[in-house]
Amino acid sequence: MPGDGPAGAPGAAFFDVDGTLTTGTTLFRFLEYRFAVEGRPPQAYTEERQRLRAMTEAGVCRSRTNRAYFASYARLGVSYVADLAEDWFRAELETEGFLHDSAVAALRGHQAAGEPVVLVSGSFPALLAPLARLLEVDAVLATEPETLLGHYTGDAVVTMIGSTKADAVRSWCAEHGIDPAAATAYGDHVSDLPMLRATGRGVVVGGDRELRAVAARQGWRLLPAPPAAPALRLPEPLWTARAPSTAVRRPA
Repeated sequence: MPGDGPAGAPGAAFFDVDGTLTTGTTLFRFLEYRFAVEGRPPQAYTEERQRLRAMTEAGVCRSRTNRAYFASYARLGVSYVADLAEDWFRAELETEGFLHDSAVAALRGHQAAGEPVVLVSGSFPALLAPLARLLEVDAVLATEPETLLGHYTGDAVVTMIGSTKADAVRSWCAEHGIDPAAATAYGDHVSDLPMLRATGRGVVVGGDRELRAVAARQGWRLLPAPPAAPALRLPEPLWTARAPSTAVRRPA
């Protein structure tokens, strides 16, 4: 719990996002929203999901599938994606049910105890920025898509998955004078395990069978799994996407 670190040492809380703080996966919910805005048929989104799922089923590691996700962003303007992400997040909040109340309550508990809160996610900054503002967190450690001259290249420089999360947490603690043993980490997937082990207290949110088994052995606290994410009302096409780098609003 907040404030119970070793010898009263200052603590911090590190939260995974997808499936932990949110009921749905930000990467894919935004992708579906973006494709709808750009006027792409629903089949385009389905085929993209299937492409990435096939990589996972073939045993490709999550960091590589995370990088592969950004292929459809090649040549898209960074500012275009950021603006669209703001629209998407407002739509999520209007739909309601996108945030996982139990995890958000835990986050607020750490804030009430005066502990910094950090999001650590395989998602990327454009999607996490509105959530970070809403929750008033102190920092975001995320996947970093590669950009060139204000546009995405379709690749990623850093994928915040697995051991990279643990390394990022340790580095952040070192930079801010936090003993990792006094910190708490929250995650829902076995890939979050390195991050949970990098801190003094792990908390499993829902969690797959393997992660819950580790939690039982370690005596880690459990939070309930998030409910199913609500269906997101997709927008009417608002953009003409003749070329991703030159997407413009349709005239009124």
